This record gives sequence, structure tokens and C-alpha cells, in this order.
Amino acid sequence: MGDATTSDNPISKLDFSDPLFLHASDITSTPIITFKLLGTENFRVWKCAMTLTLKTKNKFGFLDGSVKKHPTDVALGNQWERCNSVVLSWILGSNSEELYLGQVFSTIASEIWLELKETYDRVDGSMFDAMVEIPDNTDDLKAHHAMIKLMQFLMGLDDSYHSIRSNILTTDPLPSVKTAYSILSREESHRITSQHSVKKPLASAFNNKLTANQNIL
Repeated sequence: MGDATTSDNPISKLDFSDPLFLHASDITSTPIITFKLLGTENFRVWKCAMTLTLKTKNKFGFLDGSVKKHPTDVALGNQWERCNSVVLSWILGSNSEELYLGQVFSTIASEIWLELKETYDRVDGSMFDAMVEIPDNTDDLKAHHAMIKLMQFLMGLDDSYHSIRSNILTTDPLPSVKTAYSILSREESHRITSQHSVKKPLASAFNNKLTANQNIL
């Protein structure tokens, strides 16, 4: 009887490819990115980092609305609620204290994502690094540009590098582009060694990005 009950449970049939699947690491208190949303001045960088990380975790559908709550299955509906709460906690946990207090009573991840975008996405998207309130301190300005270049570099990678890209984004402090390149190069070498066959070289995965941004490395 117990086996039959388990087999009839739709949650037990979920695998890692399903956005409703929750890994044990998804429900920890560890931040999924290493910096906080402060407002307009860093919204685009924050949004990029959150998007990359949530796509890696197969949870971005809770932000763009593509993952809907099941209308009739109670178990799947409850699982959607749980996943939504996890994603919501990730968003709130990556907000500065001031912004957190303004969103603490939000209940739907996609709604808070849209509200943050409408409130803080005030920069022309044609230029990724055309940020408002650019730091006037020399050291802060260098760190600002370094972060922009790192995000540009990571966005140019193939989807097969989602996992390592997520690990890089959760590193504190964030690495330089050269360090990120070294990490990815080691990962590629490991893949080749493990699989005993040369697949698509790492360089080809972001060659166009490096060509377009000669000053990144």
C-alpha cells in the first residue's frame, strides 16, 4: 500500500529538469549571489546575475511567469507554492535592507521581479554599462567596470557552462575576468580528460565575446 501511495505522488516523480524540483541546496540560507541590490545604480548588474543564477537552478520561470501553478492537482499546486516561496526568499535575500523592508510582504516572485524592474530599471538597455550614479571614487569605479566586464564575459558563454557560471557568481569576492577565464579553462580541461574526447573547445564558446571586447582580458 505504501509503495502504491508513493508511486501516485506526483512530487516523487519530479526530476532535476522540472522547474518544480527542489534540490536540498535550494532551501539553504546561503545567498545565491554575493552582492545586494541597492537600487537604480546597480539594478542591471544585479538583474543579470540573478537571471544567470536562476536559469542555472531552472527557476527563472517563476519570475517570467512561464511556470504556472497547477489549477487542479493539489500536490503540484502546493509544490509550486513552495518553489515560489524559495525564489521569493532568494530575491528578498539579495536586496539591501532598505529595499527588503519595502518588499517583505510580497507573496508572488514574478510580481516582485516586475515591480523591481519597473522601479529601478531606468537605464537605456542599448548600453549595458551605461549605469547611472557611476562611482566617483577611483577604486569603486574600477570595481564597477570590472563587474560589468565579468557579467558581459559570463553572458557570452554557452548554456553548457551554467553550473560553473553559477559557482563563479556565488564567489565572494567576485573574481576578475582573467580569474574566471582560468576557472573555465580548468573546467574544460577536466571535461576533456573525463570524457576522453575533445568536444567544442572552450575558446569557441566565448571567442566572439572576447573579440568584441578586446580589453576584457
